[in-house]
Amino acid sequence: MRYWVLSMLCMAALIAYVQRSAISVPTKIIQQELGMDAASMGLVMAVWYWGYAFFQIPSGWLADYLGSRKALVFYAITWSIFTAIAGCASSYEQLLIFWGLMGIAQAGIFPASAKAIGAWFSDRGKAFASGLLASSMAVGGALAPALTAQLLTSTTWQQTFFIYGIPGILWATLFFYFTSDAKETSPSTGSDNSNKINWMVLITSTSMWLLCAQQFLRAAAMVFFSTWFPRFLEETRGLTNLEAGRMTSWPGIGMMAGGLLGGISSEWIYKATGNKRLSSQGIAVAGMIICSMLFVTANYITDTNTSVFLMALGAFWAAFGGVSGYSVAIDFGGRNIATVFSTMNMCGNIGAGLFPLVVGRIIEKNHNWDFALFLFAGIFALDALIWSFLNPKGPLFGKEVS
Repeated sequence: MRYWVLSMLCMAALIAYVQRSAISVPTKIIQQELGMDAASMGLVMAVWYWGYAFFQIPSGWLADYLGSRKALVFYAITWSIFTAIAGCASSYEQLLIFWGLMGIAQAGIFPASAKAIGAWFSDRGKAFASGLLASSMAVGGALAPALTAQLLTSTTWQQTFFIYGIPGILWATLFFYFTSDAKETSPSTGSDNSNKINWMVLITSTSMWLLCAQQFLRAAAMVFFSTWFPRFLEETRGLTNLEAGRMTSWPGIGMMAGGLLGGISSEWIYKATGNKRLSSQGIAVAGMIICSMLFVTANYITDTNTSVFLMALGAFWAAFGGVSGYSVAIDFGGRNIATVFSTMNMCGNIGAGLFPLVVGRIIEKNHNWDFALFLFAGIFALDALIWSFLNPKGPLFGKEVS
């Protein structure tokens, strides 16, 4: 059952990432049909991440309260409905509202998934499970641009959104009827007072602040691939919409491989050395530094294939090190994994919401992508520095009990 649950969590991550990335390829088409400029399009993408970010803690608390199985079913059905409804938008304002609501509905998927991993897997299995989950997100991110571009050759963007709403509902039905509940402890029930959330402990923890800071930076930079990257390829490399959509899959493939190998490597290092800090923070620092260096190099390469390959390699190393954010949050969360994870993820998605908005305004004002790329590289360099100081000594709220 443990590996069935993990496979279903990975499938949900894939579906969610395909749905959230659906808007990145047809940005020009949507702008033309709804009378929007690049800054307005950036705001639509940013609002998704803001809704996703600010509902992280409520959705994490709900996952702790209901349990991961019930929460995930509820979230998947809700976000799938709003994905389909977004395809009915006939104005900029409607798209802004519907896409923002979809972001709110998706907020709980990864806090609830992290809670499930914490309940079903031991210490030595959590990094592998986290890596596989992260890899599945990347599969969705890699699949979405190519799949969306292909669908747009025979459907409208509205029809594409409606089609993308179907898989999540089918997944929720399958997960509900063929998955059992894990032995999870709810922070809002039971007689064990130590299981209640002490919010003051959470907001005053230095390790919690550092964990949130690294997620803010990493998510802010990585969102470039699922938002503006196809447009970047069209305007700097002269690619068609279909070509850009297909080439955007390259970084997604890099992230997929990086997430999987990052989890496996973390497990191997921990098994070989017994050093949890080296197996988590160590690979995070290395991954972020290498990613930053590769992106700076790629900016000076004139050949499109080579340049995008280096960016995809950078995405690999970012995902390789990024697995540590999930595994550290699961260990650090103790009995309240979903709440700790959702707090970290909230900060990440505030960053993810700011980056597309900033890039949109840069492009609208300067019509130059160089600054955006150097900003991307600088963010990862700073992220590596944050990871070098992050060293939680134990669970924030006490250990998980079975």
